[in-house]
Amino acid sequence: MAQNGGEGNNGRKFEAPQPHPVKEQLPGIQYCINSPPPWPEAIVLGFQHYLLTLGITVLIPSIIVPQMGGGNAEKAKVIQSLLFASGLSTLFQSFLGTRLPIVVVGSYAYLIPVTSIVQSSRYSSYTDPYERFVRTMRGIQGALIAAACFQSAMGFLGLWRNAVRFLSPLSVVPYVTFTGLGLYHLGFPMLAKCVEVGLPGVILMVFISQYLPRYIESKRPIFDRFSILFSVAITWLFALLLTSTTVYKHKPENTQISCRTDRAGLISTAPWIYFPYPFQWGSPTFNAGDAFVMMAPALVSLFESTGTFFAAARYGSATPLPPSVISRGAGWLGIGVLLNGIIGSVTGTTASVENVGLLALTRVGSRRVIQISAGFMIFFSIFAKFGAFFASIPLPIVAALYCVLFSYVSSVGLSFLQFCNLNSFKTKFILGFSFFMGLSVPQYFREYFHGGWRSAHHAGLFSDIILVIFMSHTTVAALVALFFDLTLSRESDETRKDIGLNWWERFSLYKSDVRNDEFYALPFRLNKFFPAV
Repeated sequence: MAQNGGEGNNGRKFEAPQPHPVKEQLPGIQYCINSPPPWPEAIVLGFQHYLLTLGITVLIPSIIVPQMGGGNAEKAKVIQSLLFASGLSTLFQSFLGTRLPIVVVGSYAYLIPVTSIVQSSRYSSYTDPYERFVRTMRGIQGALIAAACFQSAMGFLGLWRNAVRFLSPLSVVPYVTFTGLGLYHLGFPMLAKCVEVGLPGVILMVFISQYLPRYIESKRPIFDRFSILFSVAITWLFALLLTSTTVYKHKPENTQISCRTDRAGLISTAPWIYFPYPFQWGSPTFNAGDAFVMMAPALVSLFESTGTFFAAARYGSATPLPPSVISRGAGWLGIGVLLNGIIGSVTGTTASVENVGLLALTRVGSRRVIQISAGFMIFFSIFAKFGAFFASIPLPIVAALYCVLFSYVSSVGLSFLQFCNLNSFKTKFILGFSFFMGLSVPQYFREYFHGGWRSAHHAGLFSDIILVIFMSHTTVAALVALFFDLTLSRESDETRKDIGLNWWERFSLYKSDVRNDEFYALPFRLNKFFPAV
């Protein structure tokens, strides 16, 4: 039997090295959920979070709106509408949802059903591009409103609460890890569309945030906390310099769109002041098939947002969320989808993974910072010309930031391993198999989708639902891990201890930990009317 201590050759006693202690709350966070930084610092940090939201906010309309028949003017209005709805949804989530420092943005999961609506034969008869755009938008709005009702019901009726009650620390590990890891296609592949701008961006981001603080000391953290601003400003100026020269003169059109700073077409077409209002494109139209398919990405966004909730709670130095709080947040995500459907934003909403990564980078998990970022989102969606200026940042620069920020979210999932027994072969199998299938299964469906399978076969309702669910790395990894967790690791007290349930169970009820009121209680005494259980 190994001993914990002993005597050295010189007769002096020594202590054997011990593993790192388990931490329920992540140490090293300077400002947690309820401890805001000073106002000047909070405003700058909020602006950094706003800049991050622009990546997905610009990307999704840039893909969908041209297929609908819209031009740059319509694309600018859709971007401003999505930004406005995201700002309101972030405030709802901050005050009434999970109360975590979560930013709500457009969801990439809705692209497949939205693309199916755009390519539907019932809209191909319209020869006027603008009329086709309006008709298609109204169809998308109707489907989003139906999906919002489904998602809100899942949250507010407690159905999602009953589902996440089955999670354990072991099943949370692949769940949260793939919340960040599953978005790899938005990292280096998007960066490589303009490698001469994107690669310097990611190198600069890593150097400023990780190495520069070691060489330049300051009383307050500057370079790591505001590395987004430094990296974006320097890389954007470099891209502007390349644009002003003749580097891209004879390059292909796709390269010029990705690299040049003057090809976004947003600044010239955006109005000075624009207020997104309900049903601005007309009354929504409803189609039963479209509504049914749109529920699939609503379900997937619940999976992905729940993983983001766990990561945000960890980086906010809070305890793991009770299932009732997760379900409450899911319900308010549905309200966010409803806002997008009413205003007309071509996609639903989800909790932003990249903004949670920024919590880790800055070590500031303050709720007030996120509320300030929501204020920026609403302000720049109304004063559209100023918002369009920041939205014209080339996407490879944003992808360079994603490479760093997604990695933080991936790694926080691994921190739940400290509550599990890694010497158990069942634990090793569940982890390894869920990780492998979480990578392999979506890759299979992605190859079929992009390899012509969609055009070679009739893209019916069922095929779209299957594609949306099984192309989500988070959903596949979470379902595989949870299935084997429930069927292999709950048979005895010893196996339940191996997966960390002896530690986890006290977080399954809201009232079982007094700290929950500190982190997740609703303001204005609303807990009396909406009690958490």
